[in-house]
Amino acid sequence: MQFASINGITLHYQLIGAPEGRPVLVFANSLGTDLRIWRDVILRLVGDFAIVTYDMRGHGLSDLGKPPYSIDDHVGDLAGLLDYLEVKSAVICGLSVGGLVAQGLYATRPDLVRALILCDTAHKIGTAEGWAARIAAVEKDGIESIADNIFKLWFTPTFHAQRRDELAGYRNMLVRQPVDGYIGTCAAIRDADFTEAASRIAVPAICVVGDQDGSTPPDVVLELAKLIPRARYEVIKAAAHIPCVEQPEALSAVMRAFIDEFQLGGKS
Repeated sequence: MQFASINGITLHYQLIGAPEGRPVLVFANSLGTDLRIWRDVILRLVGDFAIVTYDMRGHGLSDLGKPPYSIDDHVGDLAGLLDYLEVKSAVICGLSVGGLVAQGLYATRPDLVRALILCDTAHKIGTAEGWAARIAAVEKDGIESIADNIFKLWFTPTFHAQRRDELAGYRNMLVRQPVDGYIGTCAAIRDADFTEAASRIAVPAICVVGDQDGSTPPDVVLELAKLIPRARYEVIKAAAHIPCVEQPEALSAVMRAFIDEFQLGGKS
């Protein structure tokens, strides 16, 4: 395992090297998960790309810090980690809140971003009222109290019916996240709004969504794609909010095609 002190907290990360000159792919996790959600995508890309993935503050093995957070806290952590690793001009792939972090990274540190892969995310996710209700529920009864409803948004009925062992494992991942880290990131999502910033994105971008995503549905992700000049839009069939778990082969194929299309394979 690899750890670094960034912005006064310890971040858990993973760096996987590649032959010189290959692009760097950076993965940012969603709310209530950690870097392990990317495993089956990484297995299909490792060797052809250098890879960086990490646990956001308040998630996985990273420090809690001082919640509640702003999206700038999460953006600053990723920027600090990439500076620590001496990574520049990377392809940033973010899922849900990770997609917000990716957008924020481009807005504040465009030197670190060569392209954006924005998965199951939006320029603004949810409403203040919705996030307030979720925070109140978790404060009162813990993450376990909302897990069933969350999993209806995260995974398709087919996944629920046919992959029950995996479903139980991902439920463990969710409910074992630090409550304060989960609530703190809910606050960051609640307050994040990249509606204006999205129109200024000038690097290649693709917006990807599971066709059954109940958290950031396809029409929401399409709206983000329309805000970003010349952004691509792709729907992953038979997936909900976390296609890197449900359909890793399809998602990795979309990523490869996007990188090939824009010839992002030069030196990072």
